[in-house]
Amino acid sequence: MYYKKLIGNKVYLSPIDAGDYVKYTEWVNDMEVAIGMIFATKLIDEESEKNALERLSKSQFNFAVIASGTDNVIGNVGFPAIDYINRIGEVGIFIGDKNYWGNGYGQQALELLIDFGFNILNLNNIYLKVYSYNLPAISCYKKIGFKEAGRLREAKIVAGTKYDEIIMDILSDEFKSPYISSVVARKLNR
Repeated sequence: MYYKKLIGNKVYLSPIDAGDYVKYTEWVNDMEVAIGMIFATKLIDEESEKNALERLSKSQFNFAVIASGTDNVIGNVGFPAIDYINRIGEVGIFIGDKNYWGNGYGQQALELLIDFGFNILNLNNIYLKVYSYNLPAISCYKKIGFKEAGRLREAKIVAGTKYDEIIMDILSDEFKSPYISSVVARKLNR
């Protein structure tokens, strides 16, 4: 069962349901999906994935990405690391269902999470890491407002070709809140 914690028009973010482990196991073992992630070199069985989802579901600020029209889980998004003293968070996103690639679902999921990070968690800087060959992801991040902050040169080798790992970030004053501000406005107008 999914719960609408953060709501957009294409997707909503819900607590993770560890019962989705079979679907996730299929996704993480699909090389086309996994190649941009840290688990591309791993063989992941159902039990391992179930344990990973249970761990994610119990840690703070990790969400399932649910397609609004179908209520199907299509991936997850969250903060794997937050430094509350310096108000900085690392964000990660994973859209496993390839039917939802390239249509703005991942972008909206990430926007919802970033909005939550800046306006509810009071973060000041949100960053992510992406490999230089993942051009669709880089384009998505730039549309949201992420900027390149640095690179680890030739940090990833795939099929004999070397790629950079790019660190991108966005500051709270660079992000325009399309979601949380509307929730607050509705609450104030009651």
